[in-house]
Amino acid sequence: MRKTYVLDTNVLIYDPRAILKFEDNDVVLPIYVIEEVDQFKRETTERGRNAREVARVLDELRTKGSLSQGVPVGEGTVRVHVPEKRPRLEHGLNPLSADNAILQTALAVRDANTSQPTIFVTMDVNLRIRADAFGLPTEAYEHNAVDVERMHTGIVEISVAKEEIEKFVEAGSMAVPSGETLTGNTCVVLHDESQPKPHVALGRFHANSGELKIVKTPKDGVMGIRPRNREQSFALDLLLDETVKMVTLVGKAGTGKTLLALAAGMMRTVEDGRYSRLLVSRPIMPLGKDIGFLPGSVQDKLNPWMQPIFDNLEFLLFSGGGKRRGMRAFDELLQSGTVHVEPLTYIRGRSMPQQYVIVDEAQNLTPHEVKTIVTRCGEGTKIILTGDPYQIDNPYVDGSTNGLTVTAERLRGDSIVGHIVLSRGERSELANLSANRL
Repeated sequence: MRKTYVLDTNVLIYDPRAILKFEDNDVVLPIYVIEEVDQFKRETTERGRNAREVARVLDELRTKGSLSQGVPVGEGTVRVHVPEKRPRLEHGLNPLSADNAILQTALAVRDANTSQPTIFVTMDVNLRIRADAFGLPTEAYEHNAVDVERMHTGIVEISVAKEEIEKFVEAGSMAVPSGETLTGNTCVVLHDESQPKPHVALGRFHANSGELKIVKTPKDGVMGIRPRNREQSFALDLLLDETVKMVTLVGKAGTGKTLLALAAGMMRTVEDGRYSRLLVSRPIMPLGKDIGFLPGSVQDKLNPWMQPIFDNLEFLLFSGGGKRRGMRAFDELLQSGTVHVEPLTYIRGRSMPQQYVIVDEAQNLTPHEVKTIVTRCGEGTKIILTGDPYQIDNPYVDGSTNGLTVTAERLRGDSIVGHIVLSRGERSELANLSANRL
């Protein structure tokens, strides 16, 4: 059934081409949405870029017809609604609020068109609650949305005969067991089907050869780090494989996402020399109230934001309080540019060939921002996205629409992409208890 969708401003800021993605339905933009978008157009942030893209999309549609009457888009239409006068909501709601003006416009569109359902689309939870109180059906914008609770872990368990497991361990590879269908870089736990405490072997499916290959941890670990569980073993295997160009590590705090990625990056860049640089970056998102502008040079301003990265690097380089044997000093690695830590603010427009790139806290990025980052990767570059979809500080995304989970779900299964969900906390007993119960 044909429907009318009234869009809120935050939908366009999240996805500037959202108005083109409602198939054979009618899309209505309150004029107040255009006003709000216009306020962001001069910003140099992702919000500003998206605001300018919205203006370009609407201007292109304007050349095909009247936005006040409705411009055909596929089998549907896009229309800008302008009320005769600024609407005022009763019941004590602030009449000067832009949110309330948009909500009143959606109610007016619903009342004027009873022939088809009207749905208000917003990513603002509180505004959805207010709309529901007025009897207006609402939805979140769910294009590319992922159910994080049902997200594939990247790991499957298969029961086979004990003899098959022994042959697999001895040979290092085996054909995929009959009846099983696996996608690229799926990690496999092989169980002995005849034992109450089954014999276990770990493998990963390589799509190019069509075989399961055994997962082994380097004898001396990776930069002194050894995996503490199966998930970390699979993660390290993917992180060290140069044929896997992208790895997404999703997990709660303390599961070792960042430390494993840094350890693998340091080994491949500093010790092996397979990559020219280890580039580590993260979005700048404050936790709690922002303390305002920071003094000093650009590096001084960035240090507080990048400190979690420095903490992990120092742990790897100064294990046990003394400098690791055979490793150059931490400051020398930074000064030489072999290890480079920077915010994502400066990544647009760059080309990054032959680099090991780690994007930490990627759950705070939109899918468009992740696309911008990944498309910067040149020949020979490997990129790692890490994050926890339950710890999001960006007001424009949530657990199902953030760039990390959307990217992981859409690219998972390709022969050059690996994905693992880490669920077991290993930071400390206290950290694990807090992550599970608080």
